[in-house]
Amino acid sequence: MARRHVSHLLIGGGLASVSCAEALRQRGAEGEIVLVGREPDPPYDRPPCTKQYIQGKQTREETILHPPGWYEERAIELRTAASVMKLDPGARVATLVGGEELSFECALLATGANVRRLPVPGSELEGIYYLRTIRNADTVREAAAGRRVVLVGGSYIASELAASLTELGSSCAMVMVEPEPLSLAFGERAGRFFRAVLEEHGVELYGGERLERFEGGHGRVERVRCASGLTLQAEAVVLGTGAVPEVTLARAAGLELGPAGGVRVDETLATAAPGIWAAGDIAEYRSVVHGGAWLRIEHWDVAFNQGRHAAAAMLGERAPYDVVPYFFSDLADWASLEYVGPAYEWERELVRGSLEDGAFTVFYVKDGRLRGALTVGRSEDLQAARALIAAGGELGERVEALADPSTDLDALVDGDR
Repeated sequence: MARRHVSHLLIGGGLASVSCAEALRQRGAEGEIVLVGREPDPPYDRPPCTKQYIQGKQTREETILHPPGWYEERAIELRTAASVMKLDPGARVATLVGGEELSFECALLATGANVRRLPVPGSELEGIYYLRTIRNADTVREAAAGRRVVLVGGSYIASELAASLTELGSSCAMVMVEPEPLSLAFGERAGRFFRAVLEEHGVELYGGERLERFEGGHGRVERVRCASGLTLQAEAVVLGTGAVPEVTLARAAGLELGPAGGVRVDETLATAAPGIWAAGDIAEYRSVVHGGAWLRIEHWDVAFNQGRHAAAAMLGERAPYDVVPYFFSDLADWASLEYVGPAYEWERELVRGSLEDGAFTVFYVKDGRLRGALTVGRSEDLQAARALIAAGGELGERVEALADPSTDLDALVDGDR
């Protein structure tokens, strides 16, 4: 089989690759662009999998990022249900399943992540599910809608699914190590707010629990047992226990991996291998807006922006990636949250607005600097928060003003410049 040469090879069928391809063409890139994704579906929007799509409020077609004609119009070759099995960084050659070889001038590694599987007794029973893809969402909806469901985990996936499945008539319970839902990211004060929202709609929550095993009969799960002895009946179980970066290809290619398990890249998202960048869930990068800390972030906004940044770098614009990450989540139509950060550590939580009224912003502060901001119902606070995080300056006595509703946050930003 003859080796084919392309200008840009984008490995991964998600948002990072799509945004990279689009930005390449927008910036005038010529030559062939090939996007290779292992899923049979064309690139689609993942967040609705646990929200609007699984609820039936969004069709499969509406989750697709672009119709086939979009790729054709931009001369982007989309290869679905295809995988790169081998990558030779020195020769700049990728080998696909079936033996086809593609040499390239530049490549993007955006292979995403896989669910984190828990090796506990009883995991082989039927009725236990993970959710990462749109096809997983189809399976979970069919198996869990209208039934007794136990969700393992207390972060985004479990919380969003608890709300969505409740909307579909399921009786849901959440079992989590953390004391409150979403508290690992946002602290227990905000976690108690989200607990109240979930419980108000009938979701049972069990914090501080560690999963011990699954039990059942006739090969199917019937109970979830925790180390404390807590036992919950279940007709279906969904595990929202996080994800691990898919770095099999990168590891085999000899690319450097970081302590968070991602592909180590510099501040421009370039790997140590010339001509190869990484973006999205697998990129472990030195963040200039977090004091040079190494970060690996899994989220839609990060994948989108990193894909576009990698495209610019491929075309010679080697600027540091300096976008403050943005996150969002919906608990059905019960509550929507937005967040900029992330704040992995903080010393103070300053609240603007009222958690009791459901319209508030929590500012997370460490060493006198704003590290993150969570908002429910106060989106107008985020732009200033993002600017303060990016500036990175000490707020000093001005920090107290964050919690004062009469404070003009933009004035704080101006004072930090």
